[in-house]
Amino acid sequence: MLLRIPCLLTPDEVRHCRQALEAASWQDGKTTAGHVAAQVKSNLQLPLDSKTGQQIGDLILDRLGRNPLFMSAALPLKVLPPRFNRYEGGGTYGNHIDNAFFTIPGTAIKVRTDVSTTVFFSDPDEYEGGELMVEDTFGQQSVKLAAGDAIVYPGTSLHRVNPVTRGTRYASFFWTHSLVKSAEQRRLLFDLDQSIQQLTQEQPEHPRIAALSGTYHNLLRMWSES
Repeated sequence: MLLRIPCLLTPDEVRHCRQALEAASWQDGKTTAGHVAAQVKSNLQLPLDSKTGQQIGDLILDRLGRNPLFMSAALPLKVLPPRFNRYEGGGTYGNHIDNAFFTIPGTAIKVRTDVSTTVFFSDPDEYEGGELMVEDTFGQQSVKLAAGDAIVYPGTSLHRVNPVTRGTRYASFFWTHSLVKSAEQRRLLFDLDQSIQQLTQEQPEHPRIAALSGTYHNLLRMWSES
């Protein structure tokens, strides 16, 4: 499932974050890549201990925690602190699949990369290229969203970032360890949850709402790993 989350951040929040990102110190993105990924990675990243990254990351996590669409789709158990990248001057990241686990910096806590999220900080007209290309059972999708929007997709997906040939593409990326490991089961739960919410809005007194809600939570109990 590939899901767009529109307007995760407000225009004012995006503007403030962009100013901070443009003033930050960046490093070669290969420093955080494994041996295989480093062969196809050409971008810049904020250091993992960057104060700017931590502050913007906290903002992103706060907004995601209040976003019912993200909560329904990802069913988060643990979230890796957001990271930040910058593509310009032909920068690209070739086809790769992310590591199965990452460790939260400064801890021994491992986060399984069930769900990938990218938050955009550059509008599409600010740069050429830079499309996020995601391949999975739903086919190949090209993603280039407005600043402040986010995209959520399975961490098992083969994906790449096309070369940025003009301008600069700023984004945040991170992974969620979901309560439900299976992408197929998460999709079924998401569809059921969205249907229940729609029915509740349209017919709040419908007698089947309680039964459907019960089915949702029983499936979540059955499939949850926590």
